Amino acid sequence: MKVPLDYRRPGGRSIDIAVSRLPATDPAQRRGVLLTTGGGPGGPGVQLPEELAAVLPQEVRARYDLIGFDIRFVEQSTPISCGQAAEEPGGFWVRDPGSLDRFVAQVSEARRYAQACADVSGWALPHATTANAARDMDEIRKALGEPKISYLGGSYAGMLGATYSTLFPERVDRFVLDSPINGDLIWRQFELSRTPAFEAGLDAFAAWVAKSGGYGFGNTATEVEANIEALLDLAATTPIKVDGHAWTAGELGNLVIIAIFFEQYFPYVAADLAAIRDGSPPPVPFPLYPSARPGVPGVPADNHTAVNMAYRCGDNAWPRALHTYVADVRRYSAQYPSFGPANANINACAFWPSGADNRVPLAGNRAPGVLVTAALRDVSVPIANSRAVAAAVHGSRLVTIDAQTHAPFPHFGNACLNGAVVDYLVTGVLPASDIAC
Repeated sequence: MKVPLDYRRPGGRSIDIAVSRLPATDPAQRRGVLLTTGGGPGGPGVQLPEELAAVLPQEVRARYDLIGFDIRFVEQSTPISCGQAAEEPGGFWVRDPGSLDRFVAQVSEARRYAQACADVSGWALPHATTANAARDMDEIRKALGEPKISYLGGSYAGMLGATYSTLFPERVDRFVLDSPINGDLIWRQFELSRTPAFEAGLDAFAAWVAKSGGYGFGNTATEVEANIEALLDLAATTPIKVDGHAWTAGELGNLVIIAIFFEQYFPYVAADLAAIRDGSPPPVPFPLYPSARPGVPGVPADNHTAVNMAYRCGDNAWPRALHTYVADVRRYSAQYPSFGPANANINACAFWPSGADNRVPLAGNRAPGVLVTAALRDVSVPIANSRAVAAAVHGSRLVTIDAQTHAPFPHFGNACLNGAVVDYLVTGVLPASDIAC
């Protein structure tokens, strides 16, 4: 479907938004539409109805058309590029400064990246905002002929749902926001604020490795962390060649991120890191780079990373002064030595061609209550974010599990949390109070 590139000029240039639809399985019970999209920002959403249909119970499938969409500039929705030959690991542009010389080189790299984005996709960058993605959602609602929509979104998509509920409160039916980011913090403050959780998550992973035999990394959590850091430092100097692939520090770091985000992957990541260290192929390969869905043509080689940067830089202005990043790197490196340097470091947003505060404050939310779900030890989006969203959308309920995981519905498999979501989607009745599963 077509939507305005710039909602301030609705008669101007339009862009395409890709939408998919799986009809409700029982027309007699059909309530309406349940929209969903990918997280990131940068993840696609067109494929999600088929994926959800495989795990949602029949009583939910009977009531809703499942509607997926790629947010603007992702994959089939007028995809953009920053002119790079490939994606970054995980689809995130992150650099560990390490030393002053390396920081100086990264400043130049970030400046070049921002300029390349402007050269290739400058027409799109001012319009790559979460607020505009929410406005696109309402255009989808109109095209479907629905007076209201229901919604299921996790992580960044949870924040997108909260943004929609602020902009269009009268259009909100049943909204499930799974581990939503607090939109008031995006994005520099959010990155800094979650650094303590990263550090705690690594401590937990290292303790598990030590308790589970060490995998050759050591008998204590301290030894395990030191040896994993040494492995990453080695790869930063010379990539580690294993079975025809040269493992970079960025790729190994992304493996560690997968572990600290999802405790269910602890054994797999530990085994992979040990194998790579020992020169063997990882026994459980993880997809380290985002890629377009099979059969989707015309997606630029760096699309997902480009979109992630475009939204992170476009939602709110980042500091321009280099000394701000130098001071933050020093301070966070001292407090959080494993992740502080990278999380506080400079990126292309410091040189972005457009810089404005495009956030939609949670304080303005007047929507009916929604259901928020979260894990208490979430590293990716710490629990304070979900609590803030639940408190801001008055009348909401928060359902939590005590786990180190992210966006737990439905794949973490907690029957209590999953049951609360399903009951709400089926009946529309929120729990009488918050639930600790």
